[in-house]
Amino acid sequence: MDWGMENRMSQFFQPDGHCFFLAVDHGYFQGPTSCLERPGETIKPLLPYCDAIFVTRGVLRSVVNPKQTKPILLRVSGGTSVIGKDLANEGITTSIEEIIRLNAMGVGISVFVGTDYEHESLINLSRLVNKCEDYGIPVMAVTAVGKDLGKQTVRYLALSCRIAAELGARIVKTYWCEDFDQIVDGCPVPVVMAGGPKCETELEVFEFVYDGMQKGAAGLTLGRNVWQNPHPVAMIRALQAIVHENYTPEKAGDLFNSIKHEQQG
Repeated sequence: MDWGMENRMSQFFQPDGHCFFLAVDHGYFQGPTSCLERPGETIKPLLPYCDAIFVTRGVLRSVVNPKQTKPILLRVSGGTSVIGKDLANEGITTSIEEIIRLNAMGVGISVFVGTDYEHESLINLSRLVNKCEDYGIPVMAVTAVGKDLGKQTVRYLALSCRIAAELGARIVKTYWCEDFDQIVDGCPVPVVMAGGPKCETELEVFEFVYDGMQKGAAGLTLGRNVWQNPHPVAMIRALQAIVHENYTPEKAGDLFNSIKHEQQG
C-alpha cells in the first residue's frame, strides 16, 4: 500500500483495527432530517467519541470547525431525493480537486446492485476509484438499497460488498444481517456496519453492533441511531465502548444509563 493511502487509512482505523464513523450525510437526499436540522450543533458534542465524520461538502464547509474536527470521510455521490422517482439514480457530485482542497481523508459513494441503475452506480464507483487511487485517497462503497429495505439479506449484501471490493473500494459499508460473518468472509477489504432505520430501543442497537463486531466487522458508520436518540452522547459513548473496548450489549447498556443519569443530574 502506498504511504499516503496507508496514512489516510490509519487515521480511520485505530490501532485495534476498528473504526467508528459518525454519519451526518443524510441531508443530501432527505433534506433537514429530524435532529439534524442544525448539523453543526448535532456534531459538536459527539466529535470526541468518533474516529471520523461522514459528511457532504456543503455541511463540512458551513458548520464543521476546521480547527476542531476529526478526519473527514466525504460523501461524493448524489443527485436524487426522497421525493424523486428513484434514489438509485445517483452520480458523482464532487471533483477530485475539491476532495483534495477539502483535505478529505477518504470519500464515500453509494452503489445500487440489483436496481435499474446498477451499471451506472458501479461505473461511478470505478471512475471514482481510478481518480482517488492516483492521489492515495481511499474510497468507501456504500451498498445502498434505496427504498427497498427488503434486500437486507446475507446473499444480496455479500454480493454487493464483494463486487464493490472487486472494483477497488478500500472500505465497504453495508447493513447488518443474520450470518454477518458470511459477508465479512467474502469481502477482502474492511466491512463497516450501517445503522439503517432508527431502532426502537438502545439494546437493539447494542445487540446488532456487538454481533457484527464479533463476526468480523471492522466498525460502524452510524448516524440516526446516535443523534436521533434523546441522549446522543450516552449513545455514542456506549457504541464506542462496543467497537473499541469489546463491551457486551448489557455492559454498554449500563454505561449508557450511567452517562444518561449523570447528564440528567
